[in-house]
Amino acid sequence: MNDTTTRRDLLKRTGVLAMGMLAWPQWMPRVAFAPRDAPTQGDVLICLFMRGGADGLNLIVPHGDKGYYAARDQTAIPQPNASNAKAAVDIDGFFGWHPNLRPLKQVYDARALAVVHAAGSPDPSKSHFDAMDYMERGTPGEKSMPTGWIGRHLQNVASNNKSPFRALGMGTILQQSLRGPISATALQSITDFHLRGDKKQVDQIQQTLASLYQGDGFIEREGQQTLQAMQDIAKISQSAYAPANGANYPESPFGRALKTIAQLIKGEMGVEVACADIGGWDTHVQQGGADGNMPRLMDDFAKSVAAFYADLQDQMKRITVVAMTEFGRRVQENASAGTDHGHGGVMFVMGGGVNGGKVYGEWPGVSKENLYGPGDLAITTDFRDVLGEILQKRLLNANLSPVFPNYSAFKFRGILQQSTAMLDQPPVLTLPFNIKIPLSAG
Repeated sequence: MNDTTTRRDLLKRTGVLAMGMLAWPQWMPRVAFAPRDAPTQGDVLICLFMRGGADGLNLIVPHGDKGYYAARDQTAIPQPNASNAKAAVDIDGFFGWHPNLRPLKQVYDARALAVVHAAGSPDPSKSHFDAMDYMERGTPGEKSMPTGWIGRHLQNVASNNKSPFRALGMGTILQQSLRGPISATALQSITDFHLRGDKKQVDQIQQTLASLYQGDGFIEREGQQTLQAMQDIAKISQSAYAPANGANYPESPFGRALKTIAQLIKGEMGVEVACADIGGWDTHVQQGGADGNMPRLMDDFAKSVAAFYADLQDQMKRITVVAMTEFGRRVQENASAGTDHGHGGVMFVMGGGVNGGKVYGEWPGVSKENLYGPGDLAITTDFRDVLGEILQKRLLNANLSPVFPNYSAFKFRGILQQSTAMLDQPPVLTLPFNIKIPLSAG
C-alpha cells in the first residue's frame, strides 16, 4: 500500500470528484468537468412541457367542425371574423389560432412552426403524474424504464461534449426526460449558478483552487476545465444581456427560463438539450374562452416562444423546439365552465429545419360518434412519431430503438427537413494512433 499520498493530492481528487461537498459553502455550484464550447453534431433540442393537460381544442381551434361548437357554449372560441378580436385567427379554412397565440402565427407564417393536432400518448391514463411520467420516459404504460427518452438519446449518440450545460433542465427539479447516465444540470437562473458569496471569500477560493490544480496531469487538467466553466458562466451572468431583434421576453418564470436558455446558447456553453416547463393547464373550472385563466397562460406561452425565436433567429437553423402536454381535455365542457381530462392534444414544432406553415395529422372529428372513450379527441399521431422524427432528422440519431424501446411502428409526418450538419463539416483524414486531421478546402 502506498502511504505517500499528500494532503494536497487528496484535496485535488476530492475537489474534482465532489465539487460542492458539505465542506463548501452552500452557495457553491455543483459542477462536472466542463470543456468549453463543445458543439453538437445536430440541432440543439429545446423541449417544452405544458404541464396540467392543455386544451388543444382551444389552442388550435377546429372552427370548421360543427361538433366543437355543439359541445361548448361558454368556452368555445368564435369562428374567424376580421372584426372580432376575440375570434379564432384562421389558419387554413378549418383550423384557427386562439387569438392569444397571434405571436406564434407570425412564426407559423414564416414556415418555421408546425402544428400537430390530435397528437399525444396512446396510454389512456387520466392521471397527470402517470401521463407525464410515461411521456417523459418515452414508454407509455410502462414504468420499469428508470431513464428518460432524452437521457437515453444522449447516451446513444457519440459526443465529446462534457459541458455541465450539455443537458439542461430549467427549474429546481430535473425533468424525468433528462434522467440517465449522462449528467444533466437543473438550473433556475444563471445568477443561481455562479459564485454568489462574499466577493473576498470567492476570490480566495478561486485563487486557492487555481493554485491547487496547477500542472498538466489528468486531475489538474480536469480541475482547470471545471474552473474555466465557472469563470465562463460568471462572465455571462455579470454582463447585461440584450436579446436580439427586439425580442421581449415576458417577466414570467417561463419567459425567464427561455431567456436563460437563449443566453447560454449564445454564450457557447455547450448546450445540446434544454427543457423548460409551463404549468397551470389543468382547467377544470373557469377555463375561459377568449379571456380567462387559460388565455392568460396562452399569452405567456406564445410571447415567450416567439421572443425565443426572434432572439435566436440567426441560430434557428440549428435549433429545434418541441412543445407537448400530457393529454388534452374533454370535448364537452363541464358545468363549471371548464374542461375535464381528455386524450388527444396538440404538439408544436419550431425551428429552421421545420416544414412549417401547416397543421399535420389526420383529424378524427369531435362529433359524438368519433370520440375516444368517454368523450375525448382521439389520437391519430403518437407523440413518439414526432420526437423520433426530430431525433433522426435533426439530431442525427438514426438508432431510435434504445430511445423508445418496444416501439418500431414509427410514422413520420414529414414535419422536419433532413439536417445537413454533417455535410457542413470538413472531411477528416484518419491516421494511425487515432490522429484525425481536418482536410482544408484547398
